[in-house]
Amino acid sequence: MTTDQTPLDFSIVIPVYFNEGSLSATMDKIKSEVLARHAWNCEVIYVDDGSGDGSLNELLGMCRANPGLVKVVKFTRNFGQVQALMAGYNLARGKCVISLSADGQDPVSLINDMLKAHFEERCEIVICAREGRDESAYRIWTSRLFYALMRVLGFGNMPPGGFDYVLLGRKAVDAILRNREAHPFWQGQILWTGFKPKIIPYHRLQRTTGKSRWSFGRKLTYLLDGILSYSFVPIRLMSLAGIAVAFSGFLYAALILILRLLGGIPVQGWAPLMIIVLLLGGFQMLMLGIIGEYVWRTLAQSRHRAPYVIEEIIE
Repeated sequence: MTTDQTPLDFSIVIPVYFNEGSLSATMDKIKSEVLARHAWNCEVIYVDDGSGDGSLNELLGMCRANPGLVKVVKFTRNFGQVQALMAGYNLARGKCVISLSADGQDPVSLINDMLKAHFEERCEIVICAREGRDESAYRIWTSRLFYALMRVLGFGNMPPGGFDYVLLGRKAVDAILRNREAHPFWQGQILWTGFKPKIIPYHRLQRTTGKSRWSFGRKLTYLLDGILSYSFVPIRLMSLAGIAVAFSGFLYAALILILRLLGGIPVQGWAPLMIIVLLLGGFQMLMLGIIGEYVWRTLAQSRHRAPYVIEEIIE
């Protein structure tokens, strides 16, 4: 491990999680499609996020074959893609930092366009937004639903297809690192900075090696992180719904009282009573669940626990 802090023109950060077989191909494309065209100094930081396959051995071979270019960061266990990116940002020495997926689905050649936008057009944030993808209908549908909810509940400027492929200038990187959120929503942090992003649309390629580990459960958790970290809509909906239910209850209580005074029978049978009890009970449990999500994130933030643990840095 070295302690060289010499500034570079740009850094590329690549989170790695069960990506054996695709890492060398991605590195070859970086060298042939980007580095061969520029005289700039750069580094490629791979963050092994607790992979259980042969990814680390492949990374170590790439590190030995590319001295001074490749840096490998090894986590003690799986801490998540966002934390892997944050670790890479903390170690990056570039004037700008590019996040790139390790599975080969993002066209590496777009890095040239991103660098041009940053250094020539002075764009602090350059986002490569997915306008299409060569994936299954299920993954396409869930992705669209995810980002549609984010556009409605949190970020109106979120690209419809979302993004993972982005260049951040040093100001944007420093602003994100200062946040130190316990459950960070990475895309939200980027848009939150307020820098106007330049959007470069592209079509995401089909995965040729391995399978995605981005399960439905991970997507749901990440969706909750995004909504609860940057939106008060759930709490406001709870307040409005509570007012509506309370008002309806008052009206119904008044109706029961009037019918009783007039000699009528306000409720007949067991079924109507059970329906009301079950509906109100379910509604209350839903509200408690939403409050619990906010409380849990507040507790996690107050602990100030390290977001990740680095076992080793290999250069």
